[in-house]
Formats: sequence, structure tokens, C-alpha cells
Amino acid sequence: MGDLDPVSIRAQGLRSWMWQRFSGAYIAVYLVFALVGLVVGQPWDYAGWRALFQDPVLAVATGLFFLALFVHAWVGGRDILMDYAPAGAPRFMALALFALFLLGLGMWLALILVRVVVS
Repeated sequence: MGDLDPVSIRAQGLRSWMWQRFSGAYIAVYLVFALVGLVVGQPWDYAGWRALFQDPVLAVATGLFFLALFVHAWVGGRDILMDYAPAGAPRFMALALFALFLLGLGMWLALILVRVVVS
């Protein structure tokens, strides 16, 4: 019975809840600023978008936005799979595939952001 400490189990749920709330709040704030910028700002062409994202502050804010999005997706997807996927190998495979999918998207995004900021 010592392995199932109810305090640590509740703390794990609280930690997931906090990650969901903080990442969701950052996503919401970023989207509000982005939408206001699109509505108020000038019409953009390709060169304008490149110039916009070459600003290091916006590049970091955008990177943090996608990091928050991936964290939010991981916590939510993990909770869904833990609740509904059969225990054992099927759940492990589903979690591993989901993690690899998010990791691949994150690497692709990092490549895009680095290309825009560096060039």
C-alpha cells in the first residue's frame, strides 16, 4: 500500500491541471494579440510576414506559443488515452505514437522558425 500514496496521486493530477491552465492561458493571450495585430496592422505579403517574424521577441513569443500548444495537446491527449485506451501495450503504443507525432511537429516547427529568424 505504500506505493499508492494518495497525496502524490492528487499532486500529479493537480500538476496536469496547472499545465493545462497555464498553457491555455498563454495560448489565449497570444491569439488575442495576434488577432488584434492582424486586424489593426497593414495588409501582409510574404516579405512582410518574414520581416515580422525576424523580430526576436515575436519569434520567441511564437516559439513559446507552439511549446504551450504542444504541452496542452500532450497533457490533454495523455489524459484521454489514460482514460480510454486499454491498459498495457495498446496504451503504451498509443502514447508513444502520440509523443513521436508531437515531437516530429515540434522539430518541423523549430526548423521553420530558425529558417525565418536566421535568414
